Amino acid sequence: MQDVYRYLLFLSRDHHTAEDLTQETFTRAYLHIESLGDGEKVKRWLFRVAHNAFIDRTRRARKTDIREAEFFERLRDAETPESLLLGKEAGEEALERLSELPNAQRQAFLLYHHYEFSYADAAEIMGIGLSLYKSTLFRARQKLRAYTEGRMRRD
Repeated sequence: MQDVYRYLLFLSRDHHTAEDLTQETFTRAYLHIESLGDGEKVKRWLFRVAHNAFIDRTRRARKTDIREAEFFERLRDAETPESLLLGKEAGEEALERLSELPNAQRQAFLLYHHYEFSYADAAEIMGIGLSLYKSTLFRARQKLRAYTEGRMRRD
């Protein structure tokens, strides 16, 4: 449940929205448990349900604009996927760099590197083809690498 919540927190950039979407995800999962195939992995299926819940909410609320400063303020005290992944010292900086990525690149990076889904599973969660997923992840890595190399040169 924490993985689903953290995934939705990073997508929605709002604690309350992430809680609502987590509840909606598990409600949808309960109501549609019969659609879970025999060989299908539950975690992958739950992330797909969560992704769809987020997309549905986003479509309904396109006019809502989330302010960046408010987002960073709320996450400073929260344990984020980035702080777990990169350590507390680098957490804020990593969060800032990841938040600068386009949404698809950020999702692709988190699904593979933090949640450890395979390329195929992550592509399915995002609802895109495998080759598009790989190129999206590659672009995210390139941007993060370019930032890191630029930072190392300055230090």
